[in-house]
Amino acid sequence: MDVAKESVGGAARDIVSLKFQWREMLQQCWYLITVTALPAILMAVPFGVIVSVQVGNLIHQLGADSLLGAASGLGVIKQGAPLATGLLLGGAGAAAIAADLGARSIREEIDALRTMGISPIHRLVIPRMVAMVIVAPMLNILIIFVGVSAGYAVAVGAQDVTPGSYWGTFGSFVTLADVWVSLLKSMIFGFLVVVIACQRGLEAKGGPRGVADGVNAAVVLSVVSITIVNLLITQLVTMFIPVRLA
Repeated sequence: MDVAKESVGGAARDIVSLKFQWREMLQQCWYLITVTALPAILMAVPFGVIVSVQVGNLIHQLGADSLLGAASGLGVIKQGAPLATGLLLGGAGAAAIAADLGARSIREEIDALRTMGISPIHRLVIPRMVAMVIVAPMLNILIIFVGVSAGYAVAVGAQDVTPGSYWGTFGSFVTLADVWVSLLKSMIFGFLVVVIACQRGLEAKGGPRGVADGVNAAVVLSVVSITIVNLLITQLVTMFIPVRLA
């Protein structure tokens, strides 16, 4: 994508040359946080509970109740948190960015910027890209914390798992590398989402219908690309960073 190539190199050049749009980036960060923080919590709680209940029932049949902490932690950190982050950003974030840039495109604001010698990529796209990459790991950490806490509450309160064994197995199996991989995945997902949304927004034509089509395409492509990339990353991580056996 042209937007991706120009944005990655342009962001570094803008920061070095002191031309980066810091105010626009901070505004986008705050907007993304406000529209995704509460949905992230609402998604993380049932996800942590479902993982704890489903995995807990299987583990209980095997007589290994103490391993529930490890199973819940690995499920939330390695898959649940980055996927939930990507889907939230791909839904709320991609729709908002594509709608904003699409509306600017059909109002000919993008053409006006180019006429004045201002690059829309540097003025509008790069701040949104940086904001998305910054917010993604923050959202990922929030989902990990809430999801693991919800799983812990269910395990201790409803499945008779002792707090010590839960956190003991959690610490034995979950490594710092798992957390870093989770954060990296969320940043990659955020980058994919913002690039797709910006590309579709800048290409919007044909009035309000074109904006709506751009938003729809941005959300669908974001979800599909996140799913495919997550599968590839999971396979690579499984090959080079296998689950540690306590």
